[in-house]
Formats: sequence, C-alpha cells, structure tokens
Amino acid sequence: MTKFLISDDHPLFREALIGALRPLFKDAEIIESDNFDSTIQAIESNPDISLILLDLNMPGCENYYGLTTVTEGFSNIPVAVISANDSIAVVSNVMALGAKGFIPKATPTQVIAKALHQIMQGQTWLPEGMQQQIDEQDTGIDLLKLLSELTPKQQEVLKLVQNGMLNKQIAFDLNITEATVKAHISAILKKLGVNTRTQVVLLLQQYAEKHNSY
Repeated sequence: MTKFLISDDHPLFREALIGALRPLFKDAEIIESDNFDSTIQAIESNPDISLILLDLNMPGCENYYGLTTVTEGFSNIPVAVISANDSIAVVSNVMALGAKGFIPKATPTQVIAKALHQIMQGQTWLPEGMQQQIDEQDTGIDLLKLLSELTPKQQEVLKLVQNGMLNKQIAFDLNITEATVKAHISAILKKLGVNTRTQVVLLLQQYAEKHNSY
C-alpha cells in the first residue's frame, strides 16, 4: 500500500494537498507532520513510508537541516520537496542534498501525481526545463553542506549572530548561558573554517548575494 508523509507547518496546505491526492491515490495512507521533531517521529513510527513530501521551512528545518537529516538518516525513503520558493538556487541545492524531486506549490494536481509516481519508480522529477538551468547554476554546495550539518541550536545561534546580537543578548533570547553561546559559536567557526564571527557574517552575506537562497 502507498503511504505518504506530508510534512508542512501550514494546516490549510496539508488539507488541500490531501484533498488533491485522495482521488488520485485512492488506497493511499496519508500521514501528517508539522515540524522537524514530528517529522522524524512519523518516519521512525512508519518505516514503510513510500514517499515524503517535505516543506523546507518548517520549524527546526531551517537552512536545509530537515532535508539533509531525512535524506541521510532515512536514505531508503525518497523525498520530494514541495515549496513556494522555486528559485533555481534553491532547487539546485535541494537536489544536490538528496531530494528526488522538487515540486512548486503552484503545480497542478495532475502534474503532482505524475511527479510522485515517477519518484516512487526510482526516478527524479523537476519542472520542465529546470534541469538545464540547474546544470548552469553554481550552487556553492560545499558551504551549504557545512551549514546543514550544524545542529538546530547552532542554527538558531548563527541566525542571531547574523542579526548582530551580542552573546549576552543571544543567551537571553534563547534562554541559555553565555558560556553555552560561546561554545556554540566556537563550534560554528570550526565547522565553517573561519576564525571570527565577523568572518562568518561576511561569508554568509557573500553566499546570499550570489545565490539569493540562504
């Protein structure tokens, strides 16, 4: 039996997608999740999932962390990313990080069904003409992979560092000690191969300006 996991933090979108899939996959079981933790729990509780339809920006999934965790930790289950952001940089990153397909949220229902069938048959799927654009896109995947390997808490700290917050402010905002903040920042610097928080911010600014996707 076909079993889908729809992972998206917008209930109305999940409801709409389920309504669209039901007539096309009449015997399918559809499971839902709305954040990183519930997605991992759903996968662990349902190892026979046929395909995961994953939103990139659910809580806990920022900077592709959710995608890489799923594709690396549950590599036997194909993942199709469904997102409203269909920039070439984002799609290129998604495919490079292990997704088997990228489906824009505006895609017609019948096309979504075709995409899911194709992915479950072991193929990849992208909107027409997008693969050629991806082939021409410099993804900056090395930095992207390093960012995706940061823990969720390190991701939070990094975002606040980008916003110019001091360690004391970050500690207050995340309800952790300054010592913990310093430990997270040290780990981030080591992972990204830089020496100062200023270098981190400049590195991410350069990446964002070039790829418009961070």
